[in-house]
This record gives sequence, structure tokens and C-alpha cells, in this order.
Amino acid sequence: MGNPLELYDVTIIGGGPAGMYAAFYSGMRDMKTKLIDANQELGGRMLLYPEKMIWDVGGVTPTLCGTLTKQLAQQAQTFDPAIILGEQVSECERQEDGTFLLRTASGRVHWTRTVIMAIGYGIRKMAKLEIEGADRFEVTNLHYTVQELDAFRGKHIVISGGGDSAVDWANELQLVAASVTIVHRRNEFGGHERNVTRMRESTVNVRTPYIVDKLHSRDGNLINQVSITHVESGRSEILDVDDVIVNHGMRSDFGPVRDWGLNIGKWTVNVNTRMETNTPGIFAAGDFVDYDNKVRLIAGAFTDAVLAVNNAKLFIDPGAEKVAYVSSHNSRFKEKNRALGVIEEDRH
Repeated sequence: MGNPLELYDVTIIGGGPAGMYAAFYSGMRDMKTKLIDANQELGGRMLLYPEKMIWDVGGVTPTLCGTLTKQLAQQAQTFDPAIILGEQVSECERQEDGTFLLRTASGRVHWTRTVIMAIGYGIRKMAKLEIEGADRFEVTNLHYTVQELDAFRGKHIVISGGGDSAVDWANELQLVAASVTIVHRRNEFGGHERNVTRMRESTVNVRTPYIVDKLHSRDGNLINQVSITHVESGRSEILDVDDVIVNHGMRSDFGPVRDWGLNIGKWTVNVNTRMETNTPGIFAAGDFVDYDNKVRLIAGAFTDAVLAVNNAKLFIDPGAEKVAYVSSHNSRFKEKNRALGVIEEDRH
């Protein structure tokens, strides 16, 4: 084809848990790998919640999300994949020989035999608090994420929202704050059942069905009070606050990916059990995919990634092994084990 570009076996688009694990596992399959992400660092959605405690990854004791993100990023680089950050892939063009040219918004071009889409819910932005003038407090005490729990120690906190993150933040902050009030427009919360129960049984002041509808400031720089209003009766009251945390979900946009001819619904792309999309050679993993019995946990993203990589390998080489050897028997780890001081038994 005379293409001067370097050809990769697989290019992973997205650097969240599925993308990072795919980069690691493709190394186990001895595939020449590239990962491209629009963010300036690996982590995907996990970057928004560094202080959340992660409990549900097999074999991993409760770990801060920020710590787990760093560990996954380190693991992703085990076999030295090419990692391109700060680049959004905007075009995907299939060539006559079946390979793909990927173009980014900046004009860079990448050449690959297969593609794994691990883009989550696309470009995501926090839904802002829809109160006039609220944005001026974003530089002081109106927050859309929690970076450090200790910054809220001894303070009176109001959380607006009712999803997973709002519930998780309430549970974590009530351990360090003077008080935590969570305000949600519905009586039911969207978080995992066990976490909601834990919150309701804790010292968190649960106010439902209410909304935060006014912010009050004595000096124009800090929020000192908020008005909350009962959505049914219209009754309002004022709460004293030191900080306000808003979690009203995310607004997502797949952007130009919707023009690639993939079978994308409102939030996800349809795949089969091999993580194949409707375009041969393009696979997907993680929150971006939907199929029967899909598990929306980090552990589920890892499984998706393994399936996508294995089938990308078979797409390139139908005669290849269907799966990688486990790490204890995989020759790719021999040198790495020696570097760690591990002495392996001679099994001849």
C-alpha cells in the first residue's frame, strides 16, 4: 500500500479501565499496540473520583480510586505500548486491504489492523448546577468532584444528587465532616443498594424529595447558605453550609464516532459475545458496549477487554491461540520475573 505510517496490530481508543487492561493484555498476546486517549492522563472516568474507595475488584483490598488508577496505568505500560494522550480520534477509514486509518482532531494519522473502542460514554462533562450565578462559586466552595477528603474535615457539607457518586461521597465525607446533608429530588437513590443502606444508617442527613434552588453568599465569594425546596409541597428552608458538592450526573457526547457506521444506541454500541461491532475489525469493551448479561463493574470491563483483544488477535491471525497463556506460564513474563528476583523452577 506504500503507507509511510507505522502499522500496529491493535489501536485502543480510550484510556479508562477497559482500555488500560486491553493495552496490558494485548502485550500478553504479543501484539503491537497503541492506545489513544483524549485526556492528558490515563484513567478515563476514574480520574473524576480519586478519593472514592473501590471495594469490588477481585483480589484487591479496598483501594482509593486514584491509587487503583495509577496501578492500572502502570500495568498498561508493562509491554511498552505506544500511548498517545490529548488526542481525540475523529475519523476512522477502512482501507482496501482491511486495515484502518484513524485521524485525530489535530490532524495526526494512525494506521492499524484492528481497533478496540473503549470510549465509555464518550466525551463526558459534569452536569452543572442550574442556578443563575452558581459558576462564580466554582473557584471557592462549589465543587463537582471530591479530590481530597481531608479538605472537607470539620465542615458542614451539602451534597446535591442521588447517583452512585453522590451516595459514595456522602458515605466517605460523613467520616471526616462536621455534618453531611444529601439533597435529592426523588425518594429513591440510584447508588448500589448496600451503599444506600449504609448511608441511611449513618449520620448523613437525607433530605428527599428536595432540590437545591438558591445559593446565598454574604460576601459574594463564598456560599454560606443554601435554600432547599420540597418538590411536592413547595416548602423551603435554609441550611448553613461551608461547602456544596454537586453530582447531577454527566452529559455525554460520542461526537464524530456516531458517523463511523457503528450500531450505536443512545449510550452504547451493540456487540456480540466476541465483542465485535457490526464493522469487521472493530471491537469494543467497557461501558461503551451492551450485550446480554453485561456487568457494569470495573471487573466486567477487564473481561470485555480480554475478549476484545483475543478476538482482535484471531481476526488478524485465525490460526492463533484463542487465549493467552496465564501469566505464570506465559513466556513474556520470564524476563520480567527475573527482574523482580523471582526464581522459576525448571520444568523440563
